[in-house]
Parts: sequence; C-alpha cells; structure tokens
Amino acid sequence: MSSLAQRLTHGPYQGYLYAYPHKTAYGPLGGLPLEQVWGEEDRRALFLYLHVPFCGYRCGFCNLFTTTGGADRVQAYLGTLERQARIARAALGPAGFARLAIGGGTPTALEAPELARLLDLAAEVVGGPLAPLAPGVETSPDTATPERLALLRERGVWRISMGVQSFVEGEARAAGRPLRTAQVEQALQALRAAAFPVVNLDLIYGLPGQTPDSWLESLERALAWEPEELFLYPLYVRPLTGLERRGLPQAQDLRLALYRLGRERLLAAGYAQRSMRLFVHPRAPQLALPPYRCQADGMLGLGCGARSYTRRVHYASDYAVGARGVREVLEAWIAQADDALGRAHHGYVLDLEEQRRRWAIQSLLCWEGLDARTYRARFGSDPLDDLPQLRELAPLGLATEERGVLRLAPAGLEQSDAIGPWLISPAVEARMHACVLE
Repeated sequence: MSSLAQRLTHGPYQGYLYAYPHKTAYGPLGGLPLEQVWGEEDRRALFLYLHVPFCGYRCGFCNLFTTTGGADRVQAYLGTLERQARIARAALGPAGFARLAIGGGTPTALEAPELARLLDLAAEVVGGPLAPLAPGVETSPDTATPERLALLRERGVWRISMGVQSFVEGEARAAGRPLRTAQVEQALQALRAAAFPVVNLDLIYGLPGQTPDSWLESLERALAWEPEELFLYPLYVRPLTGLERRGLPQAQDLRLALYRLGRERLLAAGYAQRSMRLFVHPRAPQLALPPYRCQADGMLGLGCGARSYTRRVHYASDYAVGARGVREVLEAWIAQADDALGRAHHGYVLDLEEQRRRWAIQSLLCWEGLDARTYRARFGSDPLDDLPQLRELAPLGLATEERGVLRLAPAGLEQSDAIGPWLISPAVEARMHACVLE
C-alpha cells in the first residue's frame, strides 16, 4: 500500500467513495434468506430507501442504475417492488424506521397516480405516516410539475433535491443534459411554491467548456433561490457513460480551482461545509428526528438498484452501468419469484476488519470526523491502532485531532476523493479492479 503522500501525487480526483465497499466489489452471496441476514441486527432505527430506476433521458455523465421508462415497464416494476417490500418487511420482524429517501433515477418521472402508489407503499413499510421521518425525494427540472410536487408535500416530504448541474445552457448540452435554463428556473419556482422546508440543488464543476466565470455564474443563480442545501460535485468521466464514449478528457487542475472558488463563495454566503460536496445553510430547519448514523445503523433498500446493509452483509441487485446491462438486470429483477425476492443474492460480507474500516471511512469523510470514543465503544479498540495509516493525515496538514476526534481540515476535505480510495482495503480493491461492468 502506498503512502498518502505518494497517493496525492496522482491528483485529488481518484474516486467518489460515497459508500464502502463499492458495488463493484460485490459478488455472489448464494441466496442468503433475509431472515438470516437481519436476524441478529438492531432494527430499531433503520433507513428506508426506495429506488426508482427511470428517467426521461440519460445525462452524459450519469453512471447510476437508471434507464428510460415506458408505461408497461413502470407498472411491472411497481408490482415487483410491492411484492419485494412486503416480503422484506415480513423478514425484518419488529423494526423501526428513522429516515426515508426515494431516489433514482428520477422518482418524479412517475405519473402522479404511480407516485402516490409508491408513497402508499412506503407508508405501509414504515407502518404509519411518512412526515415524522422527514422524507427526501429526488426530482428533475422536467418532471417537477405542480401536481407531483403538491402530492409529495401533502404526504410529508421534507427535503426535495434537484440536479441542476449548470445554469449555463451550453455547458448543460455539452454534458448531455438537454434542458433549457428557463425550464430550470420554472422548476425552481414550482419547488418554492410547494413550500418544501429543505430544497437542495446539485451543481457540477469541471463540465466541458466551463470556466471560472461561468462556474461562478451558476453558483450565483443557484444562490438567488436561497437553497437550504447545495451539493457541489466534481465531474467524473466514468466508463460506459455518454461522456466516456465521446472521449472527453479530465482537467484535474481546473476542477480543483473551481472547487476552491465554489467553497469560498458558499462560505461567504453563510453556508457550513459538511463534507467535500455538501454545504448547508444555518437557516435550514431542523426536526427532532430519531437518531440515525450511517456507520452504526442499517438500511433497507427496496427496488432494483437499491443497496441494503447490515453490520456484516451488504446486498443489492446486480450492478450495471451501460444501457443494455441496466435493461437486462432490470428485466430479470422484475421477473423474480417471491422466493428469490426474499433472499440476498449479490453483495459483500464484511469481516470485522472491514467493519472497522467502513466505520472509519464513513466517519472521516464527513464533518463530524472519526471519534475514537464511539469507535472504541463499538469495536473495543483504537482506530489509529486498527488503521495506522490514519496517522499520516495530520503531519501532511490534512487533518486535526482534538479531544479524540480526528477531523479533516479544509486541505483534507478537498482531497477526500484521494483519501477515500487510499483507505480501501487490498481485498476490496482487488475485487473492484476485477469487476467487468456492462
């Protein structure tokens, strides 16, 4: 394993480690019964995630599990999703839910009656109204209609997230996103009219043709809507995406310069940085929600493309990125019998070392940092003993340690996409490299 200093010579944009292990490390699980997977877990505070793998079009940068829909396919998908949800809920037994999110894809690509059906299913799984869980739902400018948004708000949706990516039409087109700025502005007006307590906007830096001036223009136009949250994503040209097929090169130095410009502007506007990507304004309202920590508590993911995880077992449907691969996985998932839906077929079983590593990574890459006391309470050991490489962070000016909490400094936050991959275990890295995507 290389030192961190050596790793950083390859640039700051080496991979977005939003979950550990990544799905490309998953493999066959042999059909573990869900009762066995969840049987010894603490199920008092789970995250429920529902995945809608449909969009009206596929953006050039997108490598998510998504495809275009069609009325028949959507109806068939919802039917299997309902069967899966009821089977999984029965397998869980007594359980409580602390959070709810519906993502994709684009959940609001569903027609209003289909969206209502999805929300009814979510309420059935959690066993009551959705509002106490502060649900979050993803939308897009072309599907954020007043009818759909009113339905979401009536059902208690608290946070709405929309991918804008760029307010500059030429940049959006170059990224394979066929939206006009006027359509984006109209959607934003509809979001505010629907009175969601938290509106999040996603922007991307490093887009084809983007300059510091055009990046700041997008930021200013986003800030004019006073979003409670902003995610700033660096552009990655990933395999099997439209941009990769076009042979688009990466510009490492430009992305870092744009990140720093964006961070400086948002901090000046009063936003607090919660991770490399997430910025939250203090005016964002807070709810008294049940405690939930992604490092400690499980997730029940429902739908093709959704990830579920317990302490030991992470599982999901097969992973694909290319259009044909996604369609094949989706059709096979829709056709599953009930017995297959009640088992975990594809995933990763984490030994104790991987559980410790996951906890450290998930903690370190967000604002709260890695707290040695909570780590010791969980594992009975010290994180710096279990992962000695963490000791390299502070001497490089990338982290500080105060009262037992190792927290990334600003210089470390901007290197998150190098630090995260550096912390991947050799076993997980080998499986990721061996993965052949379709």
